[in-house]
Amino acid sequence: MGIRHSAALSAGAKLAPQVASGYVRTVLDHAIDGIGPLRSAAASAETKLVDHDGDVERAIRGLVRLHSTLAGLQGFVTNLGGFAVLAFSVPANVVGVTVVQCHLVAGVAHLRGYDLEDPRVRNAILACMLGEDAVKDLIKGHRLPSSPMALATSPVHDPELDETLSREVTSELVGRTAGRRAITLVGRRVPLLGGAVGASSDALATWQIGQFAADELRDRRLHS
Repeated sequence: MGIRHSAALSAGAKLAPQVASGYVRTVLDHAIDGIGPLRSAAASAETKLVDHDGDVERAIRGLVRLHSTLAGLQGFVTNLGGFAVLAFSVPANVVGVTVVQCHLVAGVAHLRGYDLEDPRVRNAILACMLGEDAVKDLIKGHRLPSSPMALATSPVHDPELDETLSREVTSELVGRTAGRRAITLVGRRVPLLGGAVGASSDALATWQIGQFAADELRDRRLHS
């Protein structure tokens, strides 16, 4: 199994040069703004807010639950036709799950009072998508200047940070590709297992990212 896992990682590494970080940024921008059947993150968040009678925290919890469920639904992502741009190098479901996670984090940011048009906020959203552990490692290694909250509220926008975060998210996509291929190898030998493992891992990862965003992006109106 270790040999197969190594082979999967090697295959993912070979994909890295083919995945342009600029395309990743474009796809994630579409996830925030909406495209095709996917509504904008702000519109979806406002709907949840209405559903929960204006209670921001309940609306955020509802967003996390909804997006975690969507991430776990195999086949859902294939219906997001606007995101086929990365299909040549990253499995469609990996791109789709990433889009769902970005849509979730942007929704949380919107409900907490952040301007989704602000490039500093968009960088904070990308940082949240990397997850808490990855963010801590990047800050420790001086590859990320500060936490997502600090990025969103920094005095000025740093254009160089755009490329850094796009590159890191690209690397994360490639890593997920390797993991997905390893699951596929297992699934070929045990019917339904690959899909079940993939669905549960996607749902859990999305829930964790949503929790990290909710913890990290504190209410902007209380910290301005």
